[in-house]
Amino acid sequence: MTAAGTPIAIVTGASSGIGAATARQLAAAGYRVVLTARRKDRIEKIAAEINEAGHQATAYALDVTDREAVQTFATAFRTIAVLVNNAGGALGADPVATGDPDDWRQMYEVNVIGTLNVTQALLPALTASGDGTVVVLSSTAGHSTYEGGAGYVAAKNGARVLAETLRLEIVGTPVRVIEIAPGMVKTDEFATTRFRGDTEKAAKVYAGVPDPLTADDVAGTITWAVTRPPHVNIDLLVVRPRAQASNTKVHREL
Repeated sequence: MTAAGTPIAIVTGASSGIGAATARQLAAAGYRVVLTARRKDRIEKIAAEINEAGHQATAYALDVTDREAVQTFATAFRTIAVLVNNAGGALGADPVATGDPDDWRQMYEVNVIGTLNVTQALLPALTASGDGTVVVLSSTAGHSTYEGGAGYVAAKNGARVLAETLRLEIVGTPVRVIEIAPGMVKTDEFATTRFRGDTEKAAKVYAGVPDPLTADDVAGTITWAVTRPPHVNIDLLVVRPRAQASNTKVHREL
């Protein structure tokens, strides 16, 4: 799944949004990108676009919560340079008193256990490369809570702690661990998925906010962090739009 001498970058959740943008930008930076996601048709289309642009990409349908499938996927690689753990997402915005445990469970399974599954399976190949990088896409939600966000905050806090602990545990090995924590990012699907297709509710998240971050903004941040010299580790990078001072302080022009 690689051309000789071309470093491999694997991006999970690459069928849309930040994942798709990251795959495109890493490919343009010289990586052979492997796009993974559950929606095979979407990642195959994006991979084809990347290849048509003269870069290198392969699509592989994968559910990161399926541990056996992840382990099978990992056997295809002896070495990889970069793993971007982007698969995740939010469900619901209910208060703790009425939150749906199934939503909480699903968010934890994807954001935390999915990241764990993929990272564990590919860590040997990252180490074998002699210069590996693990990226964990957390969120500002993992660093500061807000009303109606406890389930998502808990899941992203788990992802944040996974990255922080892994960095401690593998120090001295040739693998960096980078956490990227985006704030308000307007993509085609994130808020709509959170509100189960309610586009009116999704639109209110960004109403009046001048220039929220885009998927390309975050992908550019990831690509910059990954392409630093090998001895430089960007432990944590929080990126927000200028209009957002915190999770609860957002300037809106209404």
